[in-house]
Amino acid sequence: MVGAEANEKLPLLEHLIELRRRLLWSVLALFAAFLVCWSLAGEIFEILARPLIEAFGDKTDAKLIFTSLTEKFFVDIKVGFYAALFISFPVIANHLWKFIAPGLYKNERGALLPYLVVSPVLFMLGALVVYFGIMPLAWKFFLSYQNLGGQEVQENFVEIVALPKVSEYLSLVIKLIFAFGLFFQMPVVLSLLVRAGMVSAEGLAKKRRYAVVLMFLLAAMLTPPDIVSQIGLAVPGMLLYEISIFCARRIERKRRISD
Repeated sequence: MVGAEANEKLPLLEHLIELRRRLLWSVLALFAAFLVCWSLAGEIFEILARPLIEAFGDKTDAKLIFTSLTEKFFVDIKVGFYAALFISFPVIANHLWKFIAPGLYKNERGALLPYLVVSPVLFMLGALVVYFGIMPLAWKFFLSYQNLGGQEVQENFVEIVALPKVSEYLSLVIKLIFAFGLFFQMPVVLSLLVRAGMVSAEGLAKKRRYAVVLMFLLAAMLTPPDIVSQIGLAVPGMLLYEISIFCARRIERKRRISD
């Protein structure tokens, strides 16, 4: 028998040794993925920059610059690290699960395991929404503030050209991906709160109006200061809130049946 049902208490030292072993394998997986991703940092950055390149329209005008000799080097390191974290997450999550699972009862393991599967899927869905849906619209909005002048240059004309820095662009992209990815965790978080008895489906439904206001406030804080990004985050957020209510009702229905 495994898990908490076995009622076997391992010494603290053995828990620490097990934790160290799991952490070591997780770090090694992250480091190995980092070496691979760092060697491909240029190609990965080109994928991240593709929405910006397409937003320029004329690809000959699409340029990103760096103003410090070390800037591009550290950008490549960040790209490699974020990509490695994404790739190695299944390995890290697997070791985390194997460390905590023996301390859980069978019903607790059965309740928690689906969330470990759904959570990265929802994060990926949020990243895809921002990459294919929000970035192209947002970048076109910001590039519309250029003042290129066309063929005829008028008197006292000042040309305004966008020359984004690679470090600032990467920071903005990562911020958007994480904002949408974490926002898409709403059904997971609220479902866990319902299982814990901290909230109810009826309570979530009654607070729907406040949730809508909160989502627009969070969208304003987590996204760039343009209406496209903010609406693009708030609208899926409202849909996810309704999905969370549906999941909460199913959880409560199953609980009543089991009781």
